[in-house]
Amino acid sequence: MRLFAVIRSRGASWQNDRTLEEQKEWDAHAIFMNRLHDAGVVVLGGPLEGTPEVLLVMRANSPAEVVQCLQPDPWTGLDLLRIARVTPWTLRLGTLPVTAN
Repeated sequence: MRLFAVIRSRGASWQNDRTLEEQKEWDAHAIFMNRLHDAGVVVLGGPLEGTPEVLLVMRANSPAEVVQCLQPDPWTGLDLLRIARVTPWTLRLGTLPVTAN
């Protein structure tokens, strides 16, 4: 497994007059992302303040696997979030939790 920095950006369905938690299907999206985190696939994640983007640090074997992991996210299908970039990432400082996977 490798680490990837993943940038997701707001899609056409994002409603700028609503908060993150007020977007359509927030609960389903949160449950989906929490499951990826619990499985050790998503190591870190959160919105990049002042931008329409989200940063995820994910474990996967390839960029294609990252895309495949995020495809079932309800916010992907609703075009609330799109994958903008998937870049291999090398951790040089600090440590991340070890996963059994």
